[in-house]
Amino acid sequence: MPNVDQFESVFKSAAKTPYAYDPVKIGRVAVLTDLEQDQADALTQRVRDWLVVLGEDVTWQAHPGASTRTVDQLPEAIREDDPDLLVTYRNLHSPGWQWPHTLGRRLDTLTQATHKPVMVIPHPEDDALDGAMQDTNRVMAMADHLSGDHRLVNYAAQFTQPGGVMYLTHVEDEQTFARYIDAISKIPSIDTDNAREQILAQMLKESADYIDSCRRVLDEHDIDISTQSIVTSGHLLSTYQLLVEQQTVDLLVINTKDEDQSAMHGLAYPLAVELRTTPLLML
Repeated sequence: MPNVDQFESVFKSAAKTPYAYDPVKIGRVAVLTDLEQDQADALTQRVRDWLVVLGEDVTWQAHPGASTRTVDQLPEAIREDDPDLLVTYRNLHSPGWQWPHTLGRRLDTLTQATHKPVMVIPHPEDDALDGAMQDTNRVMAMADHLSGDHRLVNYAAQFTQPGGVMYLTHVEDEQTFARYIDAISKIPSIDTDNAREQILAQMLKESADYIDSCRRVLDEHDIDISTQSIVTSGHLLSTYQLLVEQQTVDLLVINTKDEDQSAMHGLAYPLAVELRTTPLLML
């Protein structure tokens, strides 16, 4: 490698974006349901008991089915409350919650038509609801490019109970990586085996280094949670599903919005469809 190229590589590998801690402030929560008012109030109380990590200075608003019956009513309900967090469930105003194939029109609209974070819990008629809403002692933040995603980490840290564990997870897509290596193998001047080993190691190292900075900064701010790193490669959907199951995750935090598209971001939609018994915080 020429000296100039070698110097540039060393310089770039040393240039890292450290984690920036910025506490998330949640003062108002809106719970959107398709229930009668008394049932909506009861569900809101259950969510409130579950999310004790948010503290006492939170205003909770229960929305019955009459205020969420049409897709057009949802933005109006949100504007009136101006909440910092929305809570709802799959297949609002639809019997489709029994079939694991869709999130429903209203949840699709919520995740894309508002910049508010959306908490998705199991359907009130789903037997999984009780088991899913015990605590938030084990929270996982998941991203296909974790490095530099301060907002994702800040939300995960906020929702992890004191003394709990926050898993910061990065899975490098094996299929995408294999396609790049296949292209590299067709370039005679590049050692394919060396490229495969070095490129993957560097990609995983960047996320691991970022997670180390998260752990260090949170410790400096005396945040009483344990930060665990999971950095690996694999098939994205199946690997993420396996990690959620292995770590018995209480809450999964994922990104759902891309600036350049209206559809849901990356793996967010299939994960939201598949992980039906795990509460999700969709940013």
